[in-house]
Amino acid sequence: MALLLSDAFLSPILISLKVSLIATLISLIIGIFFVFLMDASFPGKSIVETLIMLPMVLPPTVVGFLLLFAFGRQGLGTVLGFSPVFTIYAAVMAATVVAVPLMYQSLKIGIDNVTTDIIDAAKVDGAGTWTIFSRIVLPLSRNALLTGVLFAFARALGEFGATLIFAGNIPGVTQTMPTAIYIAIDNNELQLAGAWVILMVALSFILMLLIQNLKKRI
Repeated sequence: MALLLSDAFLSPILISLKVSLIATLISLIIGIFFVFLMDASFPGKSIVETLIMLPMVLPPTVVGFLLLFAFGRQGLGTVLGFSPVFTIYAAVMAATVVAVPLMYQSLKIGIDNVTTDIIDAAKVDGAGTWTIFSRIVLPLSRNALLTGVLFAFARALGEFGATLIFAGNIPGVTQTMPTAIYIAIDNNELQLAGAWVILMVALSFILMLLIQNLKKRI
């Protein structure tokens, strides 16, 4: 019991939850923006959509390296005068990048299932593109939206490779549960690692159970 109440155990949990919640919110905003953008036809649309989905198939270490290269001291960090590397911001950015494809895909599937008759009726009544999207399409796709939120949160919660490379593993700052498990196993602290593993499995199981139930209603 003392182990479960210790700061060494609780700190990565709190950081993981904070990072995952913020990353999910940001990915929701980005996902909605890109779904709305992809609804129109423009040159290079397939390339943009491929770039959105790319983090889903790239190894997390590659994503982490690209973020490090882009926002490190030799990249945008120089332009901005501030580099997010090895800060909580880096952990949020890494989690967001890997969560966006799942959010986007879930939203797109839900929106594609909205009947065109309703949209056509709204156009006849004079509704604009954004009005139709925000007041008709998104509300009718709420189950898909919730599925995307849960998928994004689960992915952000389990992010490891990109976070380790871009944000590091600083206790109390950027140490999330996945990175904490890795270090605990490396240090032969199996009891501590096991406690985090049990929690991660339980959270992931609950999230996936909710997702499965929502997918039946899409």
